[in-house]
Amino acid sequence: MTDVTRAPKAPERLHALDAVRGFALLLGVVFHATLSFIPSPHPIWAIHDSHPSVALAVIFFSSHVFRMTTFFLIAGFFAHMTFHRRGARAFIGDRLRRIALPMVVAWPFLFVSLTAAEIWGVVAANGGSLPKGPAPHWPVFPAFPLTHLWFLYVLLQFYAVTLILRGLVALIDRRGGLRAGADRFVALIMRSGLAPFILAAPAAVVFAVDPQWRMWFGIATPDSSFVTNAQSWAGYGVAFGFGWLLNRQVDLLEVLRRRWVLNLALAVALTTAAWFIATPTMLGSPTGPLHEAGALLYPLASWTATFAAIGLALQFLSGYSPARRYIADASYWIYLIHMPIVMALQVVLAPLDWPWPAKFAVLLGTGFTLMFASYQLMVRHSFIGATLNGARPRREERARLQTRLASSTPVASLSEPPR
Repeated sequence: MTDVTRAPKAPERLHALDAVRGFALLLGVVFHATLSFIPSPHPIWAIHDSHPSVALAVIFFSSHVFRMTTFFLIAGFFAHMTFHRRGARAFIGDRLRRIALPMVVAWPFLFVSLTAAEIWGVVAANGGSLPKGPAPHWPVFPAFPLTHLWFLYVLLQFYAVTLILRGLVALIDRRGGLRAGADRFVALIMRSGLAPFILAAPAAVVFAVDPQWRMWFGIATPDSSFVTNAQSWAGYGVAFGFGWLLNRQVDLLEVLRRRWVLNLALAVALTTAAWFIATPTMLGSPTGPLHEAGALLYPLASWTATFAAIGLALQFLSGYSPARRYIADASYWIYLIHMPIVMALQVVLAPLDWPWPAKFAVLLGTGFTLMFASYQLMVRHSFIGATLNGARPRREERARLQTRLASSTPVASLSEPPR
């Protein structure tokens, strides 16, 4: 009997998925950079630019539709791959070092800097003084300001639940029948084209039964509580779990590569329809039939856009690129530190009488320059970089290593690229 407990080994590193994961995180920087420019009848951000932009509101909405769903699917895909390469104990240690440790260490610094940037923005908008209002208070448990590090906290939960479920399945499914059935189901929905509809169903139900669901903001990010909300479990949890199962049949990625044009066309149409339903009630929820229509359209747009992004990358970015590899490595650090930098630049630019394209270009250009420079100078070859991504030897060290390997190691043993 075939051993269904192990994923088939990919013949080479999946450079396309590395690229998608990195660009999904960098898209988060762009996403947060748009916040100060969004025209809204009521404030949605502490900083309000003097030149709002509907175009940047479109970028905000369309990127939020799919970027985190894509990230969690790929996180689940690589989690399954790492688990089967290293084993349970090494996997848990690796996740604690690369996910839990950065979250715990970074949070105090980010919370202080984000609070300072927010106060600066409020003071600048109020003529140099804090507006009168109730004194701030520390939230009562389980409320907690996770900030944008919520994704690490949620990832840890997904890892824990997945490992528990995997252990239970392995215990009761000695012959592998359940796992074989799950593989057949995943293959069936992928090849039939039903996957976006089936994967969207849990989130659609959660959205539909929640009269307070704010469609314009999609899946509510659990950034202010230790209790992860139902929307995140239904949207991001399903994405993570599907990524885990998809890695058991890596050949199914070919389906996404072949259908990227179709999925992109569907994503554009569905996202456009969702925009027109959500925007009139930006800070509230559509009512009546529009609520149910939006509850269905939004997760469908998320999944078709996610499949389009992955398929497009598989079609055009499947080869190795030093530049894309560098960006993928840097993206984790950049996402961790970007919020205070983005907010500080928003405060500086907000009152200037410049057109919004110039402001946005300066914001992103300056922000990314500072963030990539900090990665190269402070992180890439340091213990921080080794913690986040594994050790990255310097160019001269890499050259010496390659010379030693070429002179002492049979070529056949070098067929698998380093992780």
